[in-house]
Amino acid sequence: MTAGAGEHSHPRYMLIWLYLALLTAAEVGVIYLDFLEKWMIVTSLLIMASWKALLVALYYMHLKFEPNRLRLVALAPLPAVAIMIVIIMMEYV
Repeated sequence: MTAGAGEHSHPRYMLIWLYLALLTAAEVGVIYLDFLEKWMIVTSLLIMASWKALLVALYYMHLKFEPNRLRLVALAPLPAVAIMIVIIMMEYV
């Protein structure tokens, strides 16, 4: 049976879960790296958290398979997130 125009293959949930688990382990590991400066730790944690949020939104919330206009609705809060990240980074600079 072939996939039609409206159908898509199911994402590999266990593989995405493994990526999320590895990113979580990496986040925990970064905290214990005493030789890094605080801004480097905060930056790496923010990048990993953003990557995890992207994976969850794309695969578990199925945004990867939605039309572009729905993706735009999901992207609307990103300016507020950027402002919060800047405020957090100002705390450690």
